[in-house]
Amino acid sequence: MNTSTSKVFIRLLLPAVVILFSGCASVPEIKPAAQNQSQVITYALSLQGTPYRYGKSSPEDGFDCSGFVQHVYEKQGITLPRTVKDMALSLPQIPKNDVHSGDLVFFNTNGKSFSHVGIYINNDKFVHAPSQRTGKVLVSNLKNSYWKKHYIGVRRPK
Repeated sequence: MNTSTSKVFIRLLLPAVVILFSGCASVPEIKPAAQNQSQVITYALSLQGTPYRYGKSSPEDGFDCSGFVQHVYEKQGITLPRTVKDMALSLPQIPKNDVHSGDLVFFNTNGKSFSHVGIYINNDKFVHAPSQRTGKVLVSNLKNSYWKKHYIGVRRPK
């Protein structure tokens, strides 16, 4: 290659190389929430069978629904309010068609808005501490007629 050809080549090649590598230099957005959500679900599912106890929020004492959700998220370093209503009012609402693992699903089970909460897993399933009657933390299906009838909405912890 002669000198003039080299200069033309460098003038044409250099911008292309800069453009090519500048795209590689950008840092992709990292979303740690996916990892955290996986940990949330894994831990929540590990608590299946823990007794239901109104007003309690530990594996040793048992859980009510909001105590269960608060405990699971606290283990991931996320602080949530203690009551179902306060959780619902403090978290952003999410459209039902945008629900993700780890989102909170809310229900009206006693005539009062936001009287029950669970943690969405996937495929219309959620884990929760339903009631004294069921007696323990378990997985339920949103398509179940009871839960479908009492469903209010979804909120996403930050």
